[in-house]
Amino acid sequence: MQKQETLTAVAISIEGLTKDYGGMRAVDNLTLSVAEAEVFGLLGPNGSGKTTTINCLTGILRPTAGMVRVGGFDVQKETGKAREIMGVSPQETAVYPYLTGRENVQLFGELYSVKRESLGERVDQVMEKVGLIEVAGRKVSKYSGGMRRRVSIAMALVTDPRIILLDEPTVGMDPQARREVWDFVMELRDRGKTVVLTTHYMEEAEDLCDRVGIIDHGRLIALGSPADLKAEYGARDLEDVFIQLTGRRIREGA
Repeated sequence: MQKQETLTAVAISIEGLTKDYGGMRAVDNLTLSVAEAEVFGLLGPNGSGKTTTINCLTGILRPTAGMVRVGGFDVQKETGKAREIMGVSPQETAVYPYLTGRENVQLFGELYSVKRESLGERVDQVMEKVGLIEVAGRKVSKYSGGMRRRVSIAMALVTDPRIILLDEPTVGMDPQARREVWDFVMELRDRGKTVVLTTHYMEEAEDLCDRVGIIDHGRLIALGSPADLKAEYGARDLEDVFIQLTGRRIREGA
C-alpha cells in the first residue's frame, strides 16, 4: 500500500467499495487509487468482481457501501459530471449492427455533444487508431467479434475523455489488432490520459500497465507494478503470481 500513498495526482479514488447482490458479496471493501496518466490493470478470474467495480465507477451500479470518485467527482452524487470526463468500453459490446462502424461512433459523439464541426475529423481519427478506417463504411453486422470490440473502443474515445475504462478490451481480437490497441493505449498514457483496464491476458497487463491490482472473491489481494509483484513473489510472470496467491490460474472461474 505504500506505493498508493505516494500518488500525488489522483484520477480515481475507491474507498471501502462494497457491492452485494442478495446474499452474495461481489466486491468486498475495495480501496485503491489510480494516478493521472497511469495505465492501471484490474486482474482476476471470472466472477472476481472486476466488472462490478467498473460498473460502480461508471455509476451503472450503486454501491452497497463505500465511495467512488472519478476526476474528483463523487460518482453517486455527481454522476453526470463524472461521466462527462469518462470514456467506457464495456465487456458486453453495445453497437448497432445495422449502422456502419463510422455511424456508430458518430452517433455516440453526437449523444455526448462533441462539436459538430470537429466530430467528423474526430471519428476518422479514432477509427484509424483502432485499425478500422478502411472498413468504417461497412455495416457492423458484417464485422467480426474483434472488430466490434474495436468499434466499442472507438466509441469510448471519440469524446477525447480524461479517464478511460476498458473492460476486456481485446477479447476476440487477432494478434495484430491486439497490438494496435496496445499501441493506442500507450499513446493515450503519453498524452496524459488515465486508463483502467481489466484483462485475462497476462502479457497484456505486463506490457501495458504501470501498476496492477489483483482481486479475488471481491477482495484486493495484491497491488503494485508488474515488476515489483514478480520480484516480491519470486515469480516469472503475473500468472505465476496469481497462482501463488489463489492456487489457480487467472482464466479459471471463481
